[in-house]
Amino acid sequence: MYYNGFYHLFYQYNPKGAVWGNIVWAHSVSKDMVNWEALEPAIYPSESFDINGCWSGSATVLPENKPVIFYTGIDPNQYQVQNYAVPENLSDPYLRKWVKPADNPIVVADETMNKTAFRDPTTAWKIGGHWRMVVASRRKQRGIAYLYRSRDFRKWVKAKHPLHSVPNTGMFECADFFPVSLSGDTGLDNSAFGPNVKHVLKVSLDLTRYEYYTIGSYFPEARDKYVVGKGFVDGWNGLRFDYGNFYASKTFFDPSKNRRILWGWTNESDTAQDDVQKGWAGLQAIPRKVWLDPSGKQLLQWPIEEIETLRGQNVQLSNQELKSGEHIEVKGITAAQADVDVTFSIPNLDKAEPFDPSWTNAQDLCGLKGSTVQGGVGPFGLLTLASEKLEEYTPVFFRVFTGLYKHVVLLCSDSGSSSLRKEGLYKPSFAGFVDVDLDDTYKISLRTLIDHSVVESFGAGGKTCITSRVYPLVAVFDDAHLFVFNNGTETITADVEAWSMAKPDKMNN
Repeated sequence: MYYNGFYHLFYQYNPKGAVWGNIVWAHSVSKDMVNWEALEPAIYPSESFDINGCWSGSATVLPENKPVIFYTGIDPNQYQVQNYAVPENLSDPYLRKWVKPADNPIVVADETMNKTAFRDPTTAWKIGGHWRMVVASRRKQRGIAYLYRSRDFRKWVKAKHPLHSVPNTGMFECADFFPVSLSGDTGLDNSAFGPNVKHVLKVSLDLTRYEYYTIGSYFPEARDKYVVGKGFVDGWNGLRFDYGNFYASKTFFDPSKNRRILWGWTNESDTAQDDVQKGWAGLQAIPRKVWLDPSGKQLLQWPIEEIETLRGQNVQLSNQELKSGEHIEVKGITAAQADVDVTFSIPNLDKAEPFDPSWTNAQDLCGLKGSTVQGGVGPFGLLTLASEKLEEYTPVFFRVFTGLYKHVVLLCSDSGSSSLRKEGLYKPSFAGFVDVDLDDTYKISLRTLIDHSVVESFGAGGKTCITSRVYPLVAVFDDAHLFVFNNGTETITADVEAWSMAKPDKMNN
């Protein structure tokens, strides 16, 4: 949340190690979301309603400028109950101390609900005389976003119907419900509502360890229901904020710059694969601004502008021709810690491979047609965190196909060749399709932020985003290299601008 000049980040943290357990609400503050100062935990198990854990939740700033935290506590019965906490001293700019009022818990599951699958209360919003919030849950394999209403923010009543539910998804986690403007990239407060507003519902899926979102219409008064827009897939194959290692994300409205910020958690992958899928450990991805694409068909994301303050040495490659099989090094920057922005020009689309309509799963397609599998138009892109002789590299690349009505574009981030380490690493091929019309421009852009073990990529101005965690043994620090490459038969032209990236002055210390 943003409060009185400071950004506050609360996050699930185990003070005793990078494994699940002993979870508290760690607390850090920042003026710019780049430099962070760690404070003492804001919330930790101390009362009967949270004695077995203080799990995830959200923050709401009330109109009288009073922040409130909602969070899930685990009680002595191992039931998940919803609690709140308030600052002990509003005059403290850091809001170091938080207190849990005696009327907790404020929301408990009734006898018709699953009391051990009922968690992660959202930021609240107010329309008319009622505040509302959502708690994520499930009934058997139906994911449910239960809706609660309150007039005074303390006594909450379950609505007659859930805000939304979907069969066969499994448990909803970390639900997020927020408005977006139909025009421009300005963010909206959570309580915004009207004819020029759509709503987004995002859920993290416990079964898949991915999350998906839909865009639709919210009807607060008559039905208090969210209705998914026409054409959106509401389930496992729906749109994602990020098609890689990205989970349990949360957005908030930043009133200082009238923008909505998305922040997600990139799973640790230096463990056995089954541990990764359980999501035991991770770190925060780079904060992103998020807004509605002019088409209305998806959201756009872009790294916050403050990240650019870390840019240092700059290099450019202009109109660099890449013939079939070529890779050209981008020299003069710190390749292990860099910001790279590339525009690829495609002179000829005629040789694009035919697209098989059965290729509905982008990740499977990326595994089938990797960066070394020659195509017509592509694969072309970046070889990040590469060793000099390419024993290790993490390719981020496009591949273009000829579809029935227009060209189909695939963006991949493939960690299969990222490390010489043979065992204990989860090295998937992540991918997503990119909704662009190449027949208009014959160009496509890629921005990639590289930070040692994290590769975050934004395709086509933020239409498709992929985050990968990788652990090279050779391509580290000064031995990491960066290349642009083309393994398609058609020549590609690249315009590259890249920067060395400095460390923040304060890295959560």
